[in-house]
Amino acid sequence: MKPNRQVIRVWGEFACFSRPEMKVERFSYPVPTPSAARGILDAIYCKPVKFRWQVLRIEVLREIRYVALRRNEVKEKAPTERTILQWARGAEPQPILVDVDEESKGRTQRQTMALKDVEYRIHAEIRPWQGFEDELPALEAQFQRRAERGQYFHHPYLGCREFPAYFQLCGPDETEPQPWAADMNLGWMLYDTFDLSRPGKPDDPPFITLFEAKLVNGVLEVPEFDSDAVRKPPRNGGTTPAQEVLFDA
Repeated sequence: MKPNRQVIRVWGEFACFSRPEMKVERFSYPVPTPSAARGILDAIYCKPVKFRWQVLRIEVLREIRYVALRRNEVKEKAPTERTILQWARGAEPQPILVDVDEESKGRTQRQTMALKDVEYRIHAEIRPWQGFEDELPALEAQFQRRAERGQYFHHPYLGCREFPAYFQLCGPDETEPQPWAADMNLGWMLYDTFDLSRPGKPDDPPFITLFEAKLVNGVLEVPEFDSDAVRKPPRNGGTTPAQEVLFDA
């Protein structure tokens, strides 16, 4: 059974899809990564046990404009899953202290080159996992009902949680507004941080994949995850040459 194309229009005041090679300061791609687009769709509707989203195309509907922001970030790392479970079982939580004394690591200000007044159209398909293929029509109908009503599991965001995304369901053949006519070679772009070839588990290690992204007439065509256009690390660990360059491994 062939999946139907699902299309949503998303927009927001700010966005930041950070380039991973920028170690300290954040610098946004001009267009969402497939991972960020998938995150928006997952926020609206997801059932990880039954299906995954395959992003097919991202259209830029407004001229790309950057804005420089300074954001406060804490230096402490987030607690581990084991620590959080201990807190849930009654252990006293240890908050992250900021600017309390000389010993606390405190906060730091970092420059962010974000995007301003963005609007995109995301094309994607629901890809059921093995054993759930017959449920495809029901899954698609549930997504469309939720998107039409503006429902979501958590508020979708444009790269960073403080940049909320607003969305609207579109028809599969909708062409208005037209994409912003621009051509850009975006180089190596992050595709995803999870292995999309199988259902994931909470303790799965990161699985970094990349692809060469090109914006043609305001449209980013996203290759299939299983295609050769998506560079994947060896299944037994390690990195590819492209990953070593991008992430300075």
